[in-house]
Amino acid sequence: MANFGFHLQSRNMTLKGKRALVCGSTGGIGKAIAIALSEMGASIVLMARNESKLQETMKSLHQETDQGHEYIVADFSEVKDVKSKIELFLESGKNIHILINNTGGPPGGPIVEATLEAFQSAFSMHLLCNHTLTLAVKKGMIQDNYGRIV
Repeated sequence: MANFGFHLQSRNMTLKGKRALVCGSTGGIGKAIAIALSEMGASIVLMARNESKLQETMKSLHQETDQGHEYIVADFSEVKDVKSKIELFLESGKNIHILINNTGGPPGGPIVEATLEAFQSAFSMHLLCNHTLTLAVKKGMIQDNYGRIV
């Protein structure tokens, strides 16, 4: 196996007392990350646009007595929606310690067939929304002296 200068953390690492915001968490990589972080003890805040899928994903999360999982319905095609929803959540006084910036990508295909609108949409979803979330959660990370942004 190749060594790329890093090692995987032990499955015994605990994230108890930490809260992770996992974007795009109703399927694929996002859902798998949310489940894994919940198994490590983190309280999970799921964020995606489909509320019924969010509710279904909540059932997949590991539950301990001190974990409190929640979800936020937000549409990453609308930066203002993401911003207002995360700000409303943070007003509750709950800080985010781990931010997983994960959203679906544009449809596959040859780049020469992609429209300008597709590029603008991807830019907004993957850069503007992610930056908006980072700015929103950084104060709590600094306050709690713990933060991870992926």
